[in-house]
Amino acid sequence: MFNLSKSEINQYNEKGYLAPIDALTKDEANEVKDEIEFIEKKWPNELEGLGRNYVHLISPIFDKVVHNSKILDAVESIIGKNILACGTTLFIKDPDEKGFVSFHQDAKYIGFEPHNWVTAWLAITDSNEENGCMRMWPGTHKEKIKKHKDTFNKDNLLTRGQTVQNVPFKDTVPNVLKAGQLSLHHPMIVHGSGPNKSNQRRIGFVIQSYIGTDVDQVIGKVYVQQARGKDTFKYHEHTKRPVELMNKNDMILKNKANVELSKIF
Repeated sequence: MFNLSKSEINQYNEKGYLAPIDALTKDEANEVKDEIEFIEKKWPNELEGLGRNYVHLISPIFDKVVHNSKILDAVESIIGKNILACGTTLFIKDPDEKGFVSFHQDAKYIGFEPHNWVTAWLAITDSNEENGCMRMWPGTHKEKIKKHKDTFNKDNLLTRGQTVQNVPFKDTVPNVLKAGQLSLHHPMIVHGSGPNKSNQRRIGFVIQSYIGTDVDQVIGKVYVQQARGKDTFKYHEHTKRPVELMNKNDMILKNKANVELSKIF
């Protein structure tokens, strides 16, 4: 078991996030990177726009990451032993693009109640200040949800460009991760990331989110997998895990999941 230590749990509770956590080996991270490049080559439009969501439903390699025991051990330390895996997203920043993620709180627009859930951000490539790593505003998870403004900026990787105004940049902390390392963050923490100013691709795979079975989706519908424990609440529709890449039925499910996600966002 790779459960978090008492000091790590205290850090999460105090700051609203925990990083870095060693989750995958460099070879395992490269396997995920190779899977992305293989899909992009064979199905050129599949990982664009909404296609970057729910890739774990159509790829056994991504599915394996979602159910990785080291990640689940860390998650269990925070939300308990009954864990559901919900959506996933690829955050890819190419060196020739201006994409960024504005400062926001996940709890503002995702609709999971109560807040017994956690987002896992896995670095597939190194993530640092030069290539646009996440920045956290520690302690903001203890405050109320802040006012967000929908900017609809074309370079903003968030759906509506939802933005917390006037975030004091000097009070934010860069979340630097090596390939294969993970961060966990609270639904209420204010966080964002800048553009990639390097000459290399920056890739993050985000499980958004791992939720306790007591968590309902109050503004829409999500499809879940039982990652650990039992679901006695039965708020959500459970799905099978993929056994082959781009299976026809799995593709139908991925599209249905994205339709429901669009309604939420």
